[in-house]
Amino acid sequence: MTSRKVLVVEDERTINDALAQRMRAEGHDVLQAFDGPSAVELARTGRPDVVLLDVMLPGLDGLEVCRRVQAERPVPVLMLTARDDEADVLVGLGVGADDYLTKPFSMREVVARVAALLRRVERAAALAHERPAVIDVGDLRVDPGARRTTVAGEPVHLTPTEFDLLLCLAREPGQVLSRERLLREVWDWGDAWGTPSAGRTVDSHVKALRSKVGAGRIRTVHGVGYALEDQL
Repeated sequence: MTSRKVLVVEDERTINDALAQRMRAEGHDVLQAFDGPSAVELARTGRPDVVLLDVMLPGLDGLEVCRRVQAERPVPVLMLTARDDEADVLVGLGVGADDYLTKPFSMREVVARVAALLRRVERAAALAHERPAVIDVGDLRVDPGARRTTVAGEPVHLTPTEFDLLLCLAREPGQVLSRERLLREVWDWGDAWGTPSAGRTVDSHVKALRSKVGAGRIRTVHGVGYALEDQL
């Protein structure tokens, strides 16, 4: 993995320093912020390639930081939260987080999630140069090259993860894609990610995506996965 710039935002110095040290050990340049306002400023001036963002921060909470950072410049955000409540997770995804980890987490898992986020960014950049065909599923249009989505001609703002998830489903409309396949193709997670949180990650992102493109477009097949339909 090419060296990238990582912004670590965590008010607990011990955790912040541990994350920063591990990211540096992986060969990345690291910026550190310990409160919300400084995180927003560092994201603006430092232009990180990925952000590790705690939810509970002084000054501005992580949700507001994420909202402001994404409004300035789209950047992959891995949200770190002490709460695994579904509503909290959906709010985080709704303001632009690409993924989330619930505390306590292992450094190995953080490293793997960051690597997966960065690989997806590289894939998206390569895809943009290939100018792949636009996909229409009913009145839903997905443009992989421009990374744009419209519903009935109206633009829909999606996070990078939501777009990749929608694109994966749109390539095979009507076909049920398993959670395992979605984790592999969208999140770039391998077989080692057979954890309970893996399935919840897919489910949470599907719910966030439904809120933007219409709940009836994505069909759930319980115990299997999801399919994109051309009818609401």
